[in-house]
Amino acid sequence: MFDVLKNLDLNALPADVWEVVLAVGEQNAALTAQVGELEALNTRLEHFVKELNQIIYGKRSEKLGPDERQLAFEDIEVAQSEAEAQSDTIEMTKPRKTRKSAQRNLGNLPDHLERIEDVIEPDSIVCPCGCGDMIRIGEDRTERLEIIPAQPKVVVTIRPKYACPKKQGGIVQAAAPVHLIEGGLPTEGTLAHIGVSKYADHCPLFRQSQIYARSGLNIDRSTLAGWMGKVSFHLAPVVNHLLNELKSSSKLFMDETRCPVLDPGRGKTKTGYLWAIARDERPFGGTAPPGVVFCYADGRGGKHASEFLMGFTGTLQVDGYTGYNTMTKPGRNSGPVKLAYCWAHARRKLKEVHDRDASPIAGEGLKRIAKFYKIEEAIRGQSATQRKAARQEQTKPLLDDFEVWLKVQRSRISAKSRLGEKLSYIAKYMGGLKLFLDDGSVEMDSNIVERAIRPIALNRKNALFAGHDEGGRTWARIASLIETCKLNGVEPYAYLKATLEAIAAGHPSTRIDELMPWNFDKKS
Repeated sequence: MFDVLKNLDLNALPADVWEVVLAVGEQNAALTAQVGELEALNTRLEHFVKELNQIIYGKRSEKLGPDERQLAFEDIEVAQSEAEAQSDTIEMTKPRKTRKSAQRNLGNLPDHLERIEDVIEPDSIVCPCGCGDMIRIGEDRTERLEIIPAQPKVVVTIRPKYACPKKQGGIVQAAAPVHLIEGGLPTEGTLAHIGVSKYADHCPLFRQSQIYARSGLNIDRSTLAGWMGKVSFHLAPVVNHLLNELKSSSKLFMDETRCPVLDPGRGKTKTGYLWAIARDERPFGGTAPPGVVFCYADGRGGKHASEFLMGFTGTLQVDGYTGYNTMTKPGRNSGPVKLAYCWAHARRKLKEVHDRDASPIAGEGLKRIAKFYKIEEAIRGQSATQRKAARQEQTKPLLDDFEVWLKVQRSRISAKSRLGEKLSYIAKYMGGLKLFLDDGSVEMDSNIVERAIRPIALNRKNALFAGHDEGGRTWARIASLIETCKLNGVEPYAYLKATLEAIAAGHPSTRIDELMPWNFDKKS
């Protein structure tokens, strides 16, 4: 068609035909431009798919950590949203089918949020027919989320003084309200906000100082640090009581994670450790509320674990770190502790080999362990008695077969090979790995405490190190209460604010149990 038009004398065409030719040419140019835009957009979306595949299925050496993976997902989702917005603006001249809306979690607006109504009236409600004003017959309501950045305010406390007009009755004045930091600037709510921002939301104090500066509030990082030190001091009795409450249980979890600390005088960091002690009876329907306490130590020696667990007797679920063996000795003051070892760590040993060289022996071991976990998933939430019965009937025969299989494979493989080392590790801790069979309150692994220390690792990544051993202890105390709040479904800021206010008001030590996170009134 276009070849025919090229051979025509366009000047000789009638005006109406000439207009049609121009219109077709403009439409063709518009379609060509739109096709080019769509092709570029399609190429971009294909690139997003490749990035997602790399994140999820890429080589082990190229895979991202859990936190890095979440950040990557966020960036890709932002870019995808931008691409979709671009797609919506490309108007095709030909009608096209209505695209089905994407199934996404767009969030919700909870009922407890404050509603600010903005009523938009028409310019005029006078009826065109001349009968007067129109009557209201209904309305359309739409809700959108509005977030107002933190707005610092100054609370001015005014205490009027009253005196006898005859100068005989003296002066009357209300007592000054008590505060955690007497004569200081912050309210207890401010202290709670700073603590939650640092230890729950992983925003270091120097970044908080920068955020406040944007609002014209200049508070030096060292000032914020001083406030957190005072908060830690006043919360110490609460955390100590929480630790004693956990140690009164017969079953605990324990793990340790690095806490780099600046070593004054050397200008370097030394390796401190936060030891996590956790309790969670929910998997077997226990009544004790869950909790976790972090204890700071300047080393990883087993003596620290023994010190923190002084007074505890029972079963301790741990990984294979030999430092915990000191608590199994008969000479221990509080009595020996039984160590239940972690099947997740045992499984991880085999998975490392299987991921590297696709070892069929490691693959077989992983399949056998998976059967144990499938049974555990089915009995989760049942009573300890029911769990023990199910494990004896279903898991024990499988585990007995696993031991036989393990013995046979070890006899065939060099103990010095990587696979041989992994199998030897499992055999070494088999006694503690089998402990869950005879006790329904014992878990198969220590994932509960590993989840509890994950925020510590994220905070470490943001803060890099604690400035001093005391900074490590402050970190441990405030993080203990925040993570215990999370385990009990309590909002950390509300709890810390109320607790600091109670301490400032002189809450008696004889009623300190009332300050435990699980006793906090969520409606207050």
